[in-house]
Amino acid sequence: MSTGQAHLVDDDAAIRDALLWLLRTRGIAAAAWPSAEAFLADYRPEMSGCLILDIRMSGMTGLELFDVLRARGCALPVIFLTGHGDVPQAVKALKQGAFDFIEKPFNDNELADRVIEALKLDESRRWRDGLRAEIEERLATLTEREREVMAAILAGKLNKVIADELSIAMRTVEAHRARIFEKMGVRSAVELAQRLAAYGSRDSR
Repeated sequence: MSTGQAHLVDDDAAIRDALLWLLRTRGIAAAAWPSAEAFLADYRPEMSGCLILDIRMSGMTGLELFDVLRARGCALPVIFLTGHGDVPQAVKALKQGAFDFIEKPFNDNELADRVIEALKLDESRRWRDGLRAEIEERLATLTEREREVMAAILAGKLNKVIADELSIAMRTVEAHRARIFEKMGVRSAVELAQRLAAYGSRDSR
């Protein structure tokens, strides 16, 4: 189970109570807010998990909250709870990056399953973000020469070829290669390429 939490925002107390009970019986950590404004007052960028938003609420609507959060850089997956008349709006929200929408009255198990999927998606995103941050820190430790050698290694060039192109001794290339592997936390050129591919770019700069 994900370590994230389902953040429920709905102005209907009965629905909030029912959903909190449902999610907790499925082992899902959950918290609820009675309005979009109340959630925004508590919102922190480090929050993890997913959002369950009622699309229609008094005051700020779920869609308006969605827009505000996206403008703030919030990447939490969002599941909208909708009435039949709200479907066109929900479809539009999907195109803008919402995770899903579920029509009322909804199937309890279907909703809980989608929440679990959203939590796993957020956990995966946070893991990737953490990996990218780690790789960025490692890349920052490389010298300019080490970056040049690393680019040549990633291009599949042999030590002798790298030495000739950079006008340095082959032993120096070998020393640079060893330091690059150590700094990047890898043991081979293949592992180095895989790590940088996971980072999102094989360009070291």
